[in-house]
Amino acid sequence: MDRRGFFRLAGLLASVPFINKIAEASPPKVKMEDIKKDAKIAVVYHCDFPQEARFKAMLGNIRNHLSVYDNDPFRIKIVVVAHGAGVKFFMKDLSGSPWETEGIKIDELYQTEKDLLAYGVEFYICNITLQRLRLDANKLHEFTKIVPSGVGAIGDLQSKGFAYIKVQ
Repeated sequence: MDRRGFFRLAGLLASVPFINKIAEASPPKVKMEDIKKDAKIAVVYHCDFPQEARFKAMLGNIRNHLSVYDNDPFRIKIVVVAHGAGVKFFMKDLSGSPWETEGIKIDELYQTEKDLLAYGVEFYICNITLQRLRLDANKLHEFTKIVPSGVGAIGDLQSKGFAYIKVQ
């Protein structure tokens, strides 16, 4: 191995712990005042229910909702706020959680949620739920954001002109 190859390898190996830290970092915390209504139409979907079928129906409704606006994130802003049992649908791994024995199709939900990101959908997770249930924020999907309170965020968004939807 020549000198360049040695330094390249050394640099790569030195960066592995740093890359692992980034990969395992918990989602960012967002202040209520940082959440803006930046489209004429804005909607908050409330997710606090435990049923996977209901959650999938909500994701389907979001896709349909976006389609009415030609999937244009400049025409509509959609956010999902999850707290309580709704948080489980945004976790990479349910081990150590109250839902660890449930057969939720995490990978399938992850892909659908990730697909919605392309259309500007944002996912907010309640910090109070994380603390009360002692959930590891590092187990949340990397695209989620943590808000101080789920119900607080819903009220705040409504005061900013976001319409409220909860799938039954």
